[in-house]
Parts: sequence; structure tokens; C-alpha cells
Amino acid sequence: MIEVHSLAKIYGEFTAVRDLSFTVQPGEVTGLVGPNGAGKTTTLRCCSGVIPPTRGTVRIRGIDLATDPVGAKRQLAFFPDEPRLFEYLTVRQHLGFIARLYGVADYEARAQPLLDELEMSDKQDLLPGELSRGMKQKLVIACGLLHTPGVIFFDEPLTGLDPAGIRRMKDTMRRLAREGAAIILSSHLLSLLEEVCTHVLILKQGEKIADGSLAEVRRRFSELPDASLEDAFFKATGDDHGPPVITPP
Repeated sequence: MIEVHSLAKIYGEFTAVRDLSFTVQPGEVTGLVGPNGAGKTTTLRCCSGVIPPTRGTVRIRGIDLATDPVGAKRQLAFFPDEPRLFEYLTVRQHLGFIARLYGVADYEARAQPLLDELEMSDKQDLLPGELSRGMKQKLVIACGLLHTPGVIFFDEPLTGLDPAGIRRMKDTMRRLAREGAAIILSSHLLSLLEEVCTHVLILKQGEKIADGSLAEVRRRFSELPDASLEDAFFKATGDDHGPPVITPP
């Protein structure tokens, strides 16, 4: 479970996130959306302990991130939009290193199903420089899931993946939710959120403007019975017309 109460992040005179409160229950996938500069990545970084909030509390499976950061971080995985890897460690060595950090004794038994699911079983002796952008992203995800986290943060996880990789990544997120993980998925791909997410949290200029199930948010911001999340998003953020239509000359 993820519990965020009155979260704020302030840089000098600029407020990136303002008094944000929400919860994500086990088995839920919450889509975090908003225009550029809405505070999505700042929120994820504060909730995962990458940066400290200016004020407010974050609890990861009941553990206060501020008072017990190590205990809280053992319960979570954060996948940023840009994979960060060790240049001189192979795929296999990355998994072994992460296993030692988290004290995962049987990591090889856990790692093999992950590698199979992500189609990386034949890449175990390769270095990051020999991997494509999408394969690097898959390796980061395999490392992050090795300790079976109960809370997972995804920031644009489909970047660099081919169509087959995108389908498998969506299947992986659904599986993790079925197994009881509380997930936040930040993406500009609203169609992805409609496929995977159970709930949605919309930010604008650092403030929450919508929070609830997909059906609730659609009903709140659109009178159409078959409204899409895109329709609700543009209504909620004040751009009722959506993206401009460009007419060719």
C-alpha cells in the first residue's frame, strides 16, 4: 500500500508539488498523468525516496519513508524513464549484485522466470553497451523485481520497447497487480493507462485535480457515456478541445 499525505516539494520560490494526498491499495494500478511540468516525476522521486519532500509523509506498506528509509525502500522498486546500469557488469552480474544488496539468497531461481518473461534469457553474458535501449530497460526491470517488491513506481516504462516488448510489459504490470503489488504508472500514453490502470491521478501545476477509479474520473469530467480517458484528461486540465488539428494546405 502507498499512502501519501500533504506532500509538498518546494525549490526556492517554486512549488513543484503542493499538498498532495492519495493512496494506492494492493492490487491497484494508478495512472499518474498531467501536462509537462505538472510534477509527476517529482512526485515519484519523493515517493520512492530519491529526493526528500519539503513536507508531508509517505508510507510504503505502513513504513514511514522519512523515519525508516531503508526499511521502506526494501519494499519498493522505482523504474525511471532512463535506465541506469553499470557499464562493466554483464546482465548476469547485475542480477547477482542487486541480489546481494537486497539479501536475496535464491536469486537465480527468481531471476530465470523474469528473464524468460522479458525475453532476455539469451542475453545474460552481454554488457550494457551490447544491449539495445529496450533491452537495457528490460534489464533494469528484471533487477528491480528481483526482491519481489510490494510497491512499484514506473516512469514512462515503454520507452525504447518494440511492439512485442510493449505487450509483454503490459502483461507484466497486470501480473504484478494480480499478485498484490500497489503500482503507480506515470505515462503520457493515455491509451496505455486505459488498458492497464484501475485508477487515475491527474496533476496540473503541482496540484491534484482528479483522483479516483477510471470510471469515476470519466463520469466527473465528461457527460458522454462512452468518454475516453483522453476526453476526461483534456476536460480536467482545462483544454476541452484537445490537441490542435492541423489542416494540410
